[in-house]
Amino acid sequence: MMIQLPRPDGSLAAYEPRTEPLSFTSGAPLASRTVFSAAHVVADPYADTSPDSPPGFAGAAPSVVDWDATLAFRRHLWSHGLGVAEAMDTAQRGMGLDWGHAAELIRRSAAEAHAVGGTIACGVGTDQLTGPASLAEVRDAYEQQLALVESTGAQAILMASRALAEAATSADDYLTVYEHLLRQASEPVILHWLGPMFDPALEGYWGSTDLDAATESFLAVIAAHPGKVDGVKVSLLDAGREIGLRRRLPQGVRCYTGDDFNYPELIAGDERGFSHALLGIFDPLGPLAAEAVRVLDTGDTEGFRKLLDPTVELSRHLFRPPTRFYKTGVVLLAWLAGHQSHFSMVGGLQSARSLPHLARAYELADGLGLFPDPALARSRMRSLLDVYGVPE
Repeated sequence: MMIQLPRPDGSLAAYEPRTEPLSFTSGAPLASRTVFSAAHVVADPYADTSPDSPPGFAGAAPSVVDWDATLAFRRHLWSHGLGVAEAMDTAQRGMGLDWGHAAELIRRSAAEAHAVGGTIACGVGTDQLTGPASLAEVRDAYEQQLALVESTGAQAILMASRALAEAATSADDYLTVYEHLLRQASEPVILHWLGPMFDPALEGYWGSTDLDAATESFLAVIAAHPGKVDGVKVSLLDAGREIGLRRRLPQGVRCYTGDDFNYPELIAGDERGFSHALLGIFDPLGPLAAEAVRVLDTGDTEGFRKLLDPTVELSRHLFRPPTRFYKTGVVLLAWLAGHQSHFSMVGGLQSARSLPHLARAYELADGLGLFPDPALARSRMRSLLDVYGVPE
């Protein structure tokens, strides 16, 4: 049954949804790559919140999470063999989800992971700080969050810090803070380099806006304590730069791609190595991504690319500038796929993308067969169009 979808030029175009989804099975554990999905949080749609600043800004509204639906989505990812990267930017850290609720999310998700045998790594940041902070205060904030993550038995991901970006005056300041944290960590951590396209406040991270100079600082941190670094997550949307960095990592330190534009080629790798994955796009692509990696596990790189390459158009659409609002499309697809009962987000972020953008996301995801029940997805998309007054 056709559905009318709005286009950016204001016109409507008829689209015929598919009638059958792709079929995915849980299968064997992933073997050749370590793969994390950065998972979104499900908001409580009935919470009485009153945003006092524009959507997308920290403090836009109190964080009210539907814990049952949020944990159910994580069980969905684990059931397909993916690891969960918890309390990352996909979960709206710094964009509506405050530290108090992020800490609760970490505790609950880690307990759930232990109960079902799922792999979990959790974001460690400094978002409990408000206003300008000294380097010592930044370090203390990191330590508090690191202690919380380690107390749950989860692996720690040292996230880029807005407060550190503001407080640091040189690359040496970054080295001092990170070397202190690596000495404190009880187990190897993942270092996360998040580019300014995901968060403009992180411009100049590692002490320079020159990415070559920043890369040298980043590598210096790793070289100082390689035994405390499990891997690095690189989110710069630059495949060539990631490959260059990957080839310079110390033996035993992994590269986890965070490149939502070029992930198939980076995960497939080349004759000199490959990237593991820690990706926001693997939230909506979870079952398909796991199936592709299982194909790669057999040595069939061509089959892997055949499954995953067609998803890049959807990913590039969701992550188009302003990239930080990709979460809106991720949550839309979770609603259309039946993983949650509503299209509502913490901080009202469901309004951060236009209707034509959302319509195109639906069309691309449906074309890939991502919706377990295409009829449900069509019905829900139609109900959203009704809110905007789009005719049948």
